[in-house]
Amino acid sequence: MNSQELIDSFLDALWSERGLSQNTLAAYGRDLKAWSDWLSSEGSSDLLTADATDLQQYLAYRGKQGAKNSSMARVLSSLRRFYRYQHRQGRISEDPSALIDAPRIGRSLPGSLSEAQVDDLLEAPDTEHMLGLRDRAMLELLYATGLRVTELISLELSQINLQMGVVRVFGKGSKERLVPIGDVAVEWVTDYLNTARPELMRGQGVCNAAFVTRRGAGMTRQAFWYLIKRYAADAGITQKLSPHTLRHAFATHLLNHGADLRVLQMLLGHSDLSTTQIYTHIAQARLQEVHQQHHPRG
Repeated sequence: MNSQELIDSFLDALWSERGLSQNTLAAYGRDLKAWSDWLSSEGSSDLLTADATDLQQYLAYRGKQGAKNSSMARVLSSLRRFYRYQHRQGRISEDPSALIDAPRIGRSLPGSLSEAQVDDLLEAPDTEHMLGLRDRAMLELLYATGLRVTELISLELSQINLQMGVVRVFGKGSKERLVPIGDVAVEWVTDYLNTARPELMRGQGVCNAAFVTRRGAGMTRQAFWYLIKRYAADAGITQKLSPHTLRHAFATHLLNHGADLRVLQMLLGHSDLSTTQIYTHIAQARLQEVHQQHHPRG
Protein backbone atom coordinates (compact mmCIF):
# COMPACT_ATOMS: atom_id res chain seq x y z
CA MET A 1 0.00 0.00 0.00
CA ASN A 2 1.25 3.50 -0.79
CA SER A 3 1.03 6.35 1.71
CA GLN A 4 -2.36 7.63 0.58
CA GLU A 5 -3.84 4.13 0.64
CA LEU A 6 -2.54 3.66 4.20
CA ILE A 7 -4.12 6.94 5.26
CA ASP A 8 -7.42 6.15 3.53
CA SER A 9 -7.65 2.68 5.10
CA PHE A 10 -6.97 4.19 8.53
CA LEU A 11 -9.68 6.84 8.06
CA ASP A 12 -12.13 4.17 6.88
CA ALA A 13 -11.38 2.15 10.02
CA LEU A 14 -11.91 5.22 12.22
CA TRP A 15 -15.24 5.90 10.58
CA SER A 16 -16.49 2.33 10.91
CA GLU A 17 -15.17 1.74 14.45
CA ARG A 18 -15.72 5.13 16.08
CA GLY A 19 -18.30 6.84 13.87
CA LEU A 20 -16.28 10.06 13.84
CA SER A 21 -17.63 13.10 11.99
CA GLN A 22 -16.40 14.09 8.54
CA ASN A 23 -14.79 17.20 10.03
CA THR A 24 -12.76 15.10 12.48
CA LEU A 25 -11.77 12.60 9.80
CA ALA A 26 -10.69 15.43 7.51
CA ALA A 27 -8.48 16.84 10.29
CA TYR A 28 -6.81 13.45 10.74
CA GLY A 29 -6.32 13.23 7.00
CA ARG A 30 -4.66 16.66 6.82
CA ASP A 31 -2.28 15.86 9.69
CA LEU A 32 -1.24 12.55 8.16
CA LYS A 33 -0.85 13.99 4.66
CA ALA A 34 1.41 16.76 5.99
CA TRP A 35 3.51 14.16 7.86
CA SER A 36 3.74 11.97 4.76
CA ASP A 37 4.74 14.94 2.57
CA TRP A 38 7.47 15.94 5.04
CA LEU A 39 8.86 12.39 5.06
CA SER A 40 8.91 12.41 1.26
CA SER A 41 10.76 15.72 1.22
CA GLU A 42 13.36 14.28 3.60
CA GLY A 43 13.73 11.24 1.37
CA SER A 44 14.86 8.85 4.10
CA SER A 45 11.64 7.22 5.35
CA ASP A 46 8.02 6.58 4.53
CA LEU A 47 4.98 6.17 6.78
CA LEU A 48 5.78 2.59 7.78
CA THR A 49 9.56 2.94 8.17
CA ALA A 50 9.57 6.26 10.09
CA ASP A 51 10.99 6.01 13.59
CA ALA A 52 10.87 8.07 16.78
CA THR A 53 13.76 10.25 15.61
CA ASP A 54 11.85 11.17 12.45
CA LEU A 55 8.84 12.13 14.57
CA GLN A 56 10.91 14.28 16.91
CA GLN A 57 12.54 16.04 13.96
CA TYR A 58 9.14 16.63 12.38
CA LEU A 59 7.74 18.17 15.56
CA ALA A 60 10.84 20.36 15.83
CA TYR A 61 10.29 21.42 12.21
CA ARG A 62 6.67 22.31 12.94
CA GLY A 63 7.78 24.33 15.94
CA LYS A 64 10.26 26.31 13.84
CA GLN A 65 7.43 27.00 11.38
CA GLY A 66 5.53 28.70 14.21
CA ALA A 67 3.13 25.93 15.21
CA LYS A 68 1.75 26.31 18.73
CA ASN A 69 2.11 23.59 21.33
CA SER A 70 -1.62 22.90 21.07
CA SER A 71 -1.28 22.33 17.33
CA MET A 72 1.70 20.02 17.73
CA ALA A 73 -0.10 18.08 20.48
CA ARG A 74 -3.03 17.54 18.12
CA VAL A 75 -0.68 16.38 15.33
CA LEU A 76 1.05 13.94 17.68
CA SER A 77 -2.34 12.63 18.78
CA SER A 78 -3.26 11.97 15.13
CA LEU A 79 0.03 10.19 14.48
CA ARG A 80 -0.30 8.10 17.65
CA ARG A 81 -3.70 6.85 16.65
CA PHE A 82 -2.46 6.12 13.13
CA TYR A 83 0.55 4.11 14.32
CA ARG A 84 -1.42 2.20 16.95
CA TYR A 85 -3.73 1.12 14.16
CA GLN A 86 -0.81 0.07 11.92
CA HIS A 87 0.68 -1.89 14.82
CA ARG A 88 -2.61 -3.71 15.41
CA GLN A 89 -2.73 -4.54 11.72
CA GLY A 90 0.77 -6.05 11.92
CA ARG A 91 2.26 -3.62 9.40
CA ILE A 92 4.87 -2.33 11.88
CA SER A 93 6.62 -4.12 14.74
CA GLU A 94 6.96 -1.04 16.96
CA ASP A 95 4.97 2.14 17.40
CA PRO A 96 7.39 5.06 16.76
CA SER A 97 5.14 7.49 18.64
CA ALA A 98 4.85 5.45 21.85
CA LEU A 99 7.67 7.07 23.82
CA ILE A 100 7.30 10.65 22.57
CA ASP A 101 5.86 13.08 25.10
CA ALA A 102 3.24 15.53 23.94
CA PRO A 103 4.08 19.24 24.25
CA ARG A 104 2.68 20.72 27.45
CA ILE A 105 -0.28 22.98 26.88
CA GLY A 106 -2.35 24.97 29.30
CA ARG A 107 -6.11 24.61 29.10
CA SER A 108 -7.31 27.97 27.90
CA LEU A 109 -10.69 29.18 29.06
CA PRO A 110 -13.21 29.30 26.23
CA GLY A 111 -14.41 32.74 25.25
CA SER A 112 -17.95 33.53 26.28
CA LEU A 113 -20.47 36.36 26.26
CA SER A 114 -22.32 38.07 29.06
CA GLU A 115 -26.07 37.54 29.29
CA ALA A 116 -26.62 41.10 28.06
CA GLN A 117 -24.37 40.49 25.06
CA VAL A 118 -26.27 37.29 24.23
CA ASP A 119 -29.53 39.24 24.35
CA ASP A 120 -28.09 41.80 21.92
CA LEU A 121 -26.84 39.06 19.58
CA LEU A 122 -30.18 37.23 19.58
CA GLU A 123 -32.04 40.44 18.78
CA ALA A 124 -29.75 41.38 15.88
CA PRO A 125 -31.56 39.51 13.02
CA ASP A 126 -34.41 41.34 11.30
CA THR A 127 -37.27 38.95 11.95
CA GLU A 128 -39.60 40.81 9.58
CA HIS A 129 -37.84 38.92 6.78
CA MET A 130 -37.86 35.13 6.41
CA LEU A 131 -34.05 34.79 6.47
CA GLY A 132 -33.87 36.94 9.59
CA LEU A 133 -36.56 34.80 11.24
CA ARG A 134 -34.58 31.67 10.34
CA ASP A 135 -31.42 33.16 11.80
CA ARG A 136 -33.17 34.23 15.01
CA ALA A 137 -34.58 30.72 15.42
CA MET A 138 -31.12 29.18 14.88
CA LEU A 139 -29.43 31.52 17.36
CA GLU A 140 -32.16 31.00 19.95
CA LEU A 141 -31.94 27.23 19.57
CA LEU A 142 -28.14 27.28 19.75
CA TYR A 143 -28.13 29.28 22.98
CA ALA A 144 -31.02 27.33 24.49
CA THR A 145 -29.42 23.92 23.91
CA GLY A 146 -25.64 24.43 23.81
CA LEU A 147 -25.43 22.43 20.57
CA ARG A 148 -22.27 22.42 18.53
CA VAL A 149 -22.72 24.39 15.29
CA THR A 150 -22.27 21.18 13.29
CA GLU A 151 -25.03 19.55 15.34
CA LEU A 152 -27.34 22.51 14.75
CA ILE A 153 -26.97 22.65 10.99
CA SER A 154 -27.27 18.85 10.79
CA LEU A 155 -30.64 18.81 12.56
CA GLU A 156 -33.45 17.26 10.57
CA LEU A 157 -37.13 17.99 11.06
CA SER A 158 -37.67 14.58 12.65
CA GLN A 159 -35.15 15.40 15.40
CA ILE A 160 -37.13 18.39 16.71
CA ASN A 161 -40.12 17.68 18.95
CA LEU A 162 -41.72 21.03 19.75
CA GLN A 163 -44.60 19.51 21.70
CA MET A 164 -42.19 17.86 24.14
CA GLY A 165 -39.73 20.73 23.86
CA VAL A 166 -36.65 18.62 23.06
CA VAL A 167 -34.21 17.99 20.23
CA ARG A 168 -32.65 14.61 19.53
CA VAL A 169 -28.98 15.19 18.76
CA PHE A 170 -26.34 12.93 17.27
CA GLY A 171 -23.04 14.26 18.54
CA LYS A 172 -19.42 13.14 18.28
CA GLY A 173 -19.08 9.43 17.70
CA SER A 174 -22.78 9.37 16.65
CA LYS A 175 -23.74 9.41 20.34
CA GLU A 176 -27.40 10.30 20.79
CA ARG A 177 -28.72 12.65 23.47
CA LEU A 178 -31.99 14.46 24.19
CA VAL A 179 -31.65 18.16 24.99
CA PRO A 180 -34.49 20.40 26.25
CA ILE A 181 -35.18 23.48 24.15
CA GLY A 182 -36.94 25.93 26.47
CA ASP A 183 -40.12 27.93 25.88
CA VAL A 184 -38.57 30.96 24.19
CA ALA A 185 -36.64 28.91 21.64
CA VAL A 186 -39.71 26.74 21.03
CA GLU A 187 -41.68 29.85 20.09
CA TRP A 188 -39.06 31.10 17.63
CA VAL A 189 -38.47 27.69 16.03
CA THR A 190 -42.23 27.13 15.74
CA ASP A 191 -42.65 30.51 14.05
CA TYR A 192 -39.82 29.74 11.63
CA LEU A 193 -41.10 26.25 10.76
CA ASN A 194 -44.65 27.49 10.22
CA THR A 195 -43.86 30.59 8.16
CA ALA A 196 -40.31 31.16 6.92
CA ARG A 197 -39.31 27.58 6.08
CA PRO A 198 -42.31 26.89 3.81
CA GLU A 199 -41.51 30.10 1.92
CA LEU A 200 -37.85 29.17 1.56
CA MET A 201 -38.81 25.69 0.35
CA ARG A 202 -41.48 26.85 -2.12
CA GLY A 203 -40.76 25.16 -5.45
CA GLN A 204 -37.41 23.80 -4.21
CA GLY A 205 -38.19 20.10 -3.89
CA VAL A 206 -37.63 18.05 -0.75
CA CYS A 207 -35.08 18.72 2.01
CA ASN A 208 -35.06 17.11 5.44
CA ALA A 209 -32.78 19.73 7.01
CA ALA A 210 -34.58 21.81 9.62
CA PHE A 211 -32.77 25.03 8.70
CA VAL A 212 -32.50 25.77 5.00
CA THR A 213 -31.10 28.44 2.70
CA ARG A 214 -33.04 30.47 0.14
CA ARG A 215 -32.12 27.71 -2.36
CA GLY A 216 -33.91 25.11 -0.27
CA ALA A 217 -30.73 23.33 0.83
CA GLY A 218 -29.27 22.69 4.26
CA MET A 219 -27.20 25.43 5.88
CA THR A 220 -23.42 24.94 5.92
CA ARG A 221 -21.18 25.44 8.94
CA GLN A 222 -19.22 28.14 7.13
CA ALA A 223 -22.34 30.07 6.13
CA PHE A 224 -23.73 30.05 9.66
CA TRP A 225 -20.37 31.09 11.14
CA TYR A 226 -20.42 34.07 8.76
CA LEU A 227 -23.90 34.96 10.00
CA ILE A 228 -22.80 34.81 13.66
CA LYS A 229 -19.92 37.20 12.97
CA ARG A 230 -22.18 39.56 11.02
CA TYR A 231 -24.84 39.69 13.73
CA ALA A 232 -22.18 40.12 16.42
CA ALA A 233 -20.88 43.17 14.55
CA ASP A 234 -24.44 44.50 14.23
CA ALA A 235 -24.89 44.00 17.99
CA GLY A 236 -21.72 45.95 18.75
CA ILE A 237 -19.86 42.91 20.10
CA THR A 238 -16.18 43.52 19.45
CA GLN A 239 -14.52 40.64 21.29
CA LYS A 240 -13.16 37.68 19.36
CA LEU A 241 -15.78 35.01 18.73
CA SER A 242 -15.64 31.35 17.76
CA PRO A 243 -18.29 29.06 16.24
CA HIS A 244 -18.75 27.68 19.79
CA THR A 245 -19.28 31.07 21.45
CA LEU A 246 -22.98 30.51 22.18
CA ARG A 247 -22.24 26.95 23.35
CA HIS A 248 -19.74 28.38 25.83
CA ALA A 249 -22.24 31.04 26.90
CA PHE A 250 -24.90 28.34 27.41
CA ALA A 251 -22.57 26.37 29.70
CA THR A 252 -21.24 29.36 31.61
CA HIS A 253 -24.65 30.91 32.24
CA LEU A 254 -26.13 27.61 33.42
CA LEU A 255 -23.32 27.20 35.94
CA ASN A 256 -23.67 30.81 37.06
CA HIS A 257 -27.31 30.10 37.84
CA GLY A 258 -26.55 26.96 39.84
CA ALA A 259 -26.66 24.10 37.32
CA ASP A 260 -25.12 20.78 38.34
CA LEU A 261 -21.89 19.88 36.54
CA ARG A 262 -23.08 16.34 35.73
CA VAL A 263 -26.27 17.68 34.17
CA LEU A 264 -24.21 20.13 32.12
CA GLN A 265 -22.01 17.26 30.95
CA MET A 266 -25.08 15.41 29.66
CA LEU A 267 -26.49 18.49 27.95
CA LEU A 268 -23.20 19.27 26.20
CA GLY A 269 -22.63 15.65 25.18
CA HIS A 270 -19.18 15.42 26.80
CA SER A 271 -17.98 11.85 27.27
CA ASP A 272 -15.57 12.90 30.02
CA LEU A 273 -16.49 15.13 32.96
CA SER A 274 -13.01 16.69 32.90
CA THR A 275 -13.94 18.35 29.60
CA THR A 276 -16.94 19.98 31.27
CA GLN A 277 -15.00 21.03 34.35
CA ILE A 278 -13.16 23.78 32.47
CA TYR A 279 -16.37 25.81 32.73
CA THR A 280 -16.14 25.79 36.51
CA HIS A 281 -13.13 28.11 36.21
CA ILE A 282 -15.31 30.63 34.38
CA ALA A 283 -18.05 30.32 36.97
CA GLN A 284 -15.53 30.77 39.79
CA ALA A 285 -14.14 33.87 38.11
CA ARG A 286 -17.68 35.23 37.88
CA LEU A 287 -18.30 34.49 41.59
CA GLN A 288 -15.13 36.36 42.55
CA GLU A 289 -16.20 39.31 40.43
CA VAL A 290 -19.63 39.42 42.08
CA HIS A 291 -18.06 39.08 45.55
CA GLN A 292 -15.66 41.96 44.93
CA GLN A 293 -18.44 44.11 43.53
CA HIS A 294 -21.07 43.55 46.21
CA HIS A 295 -19.37 42.43 49.43
CA PRO A 296 -18.63 45.31 51.82
CA ARG A 297 -15.09 44.03 52.30
CA GLY A 298 -14.61 42.79 48.74
